[in-house]
Amino acid sequence: MQDDDELCLCFHVTRRKVVQFIRVQKPKRASQLSECFGAGTGCGWCRPFLKKLMDEANPEAVNLPGPEDYSQQRAEYRKHKSN
Repeated sequence: MQDDDELCLCFHVTRRKVVQFIRVQKPKRASQLSECFGAGTGCGWCRPFLKKLMDEANPEAVNLPGPEDYSQQRAEYRKHKSN
């Protein structure tokens, strides 16, 4: 996943915005990432990825799936969640 790819697909929050928010705001809990344009407050798919970025000392180095795989996995997650 590149910096300008959307991490929170519900609210179109990019990885770059989240990483910058973590760097500047230094949130204490993953739930505080919701203050970054609502990230993680929609379907919930991105929450584990948000937490992963927050837990790392260097969030830029965290390897996340590419945008196509990420979007496809989210579609499957939402499909199973609604059943």
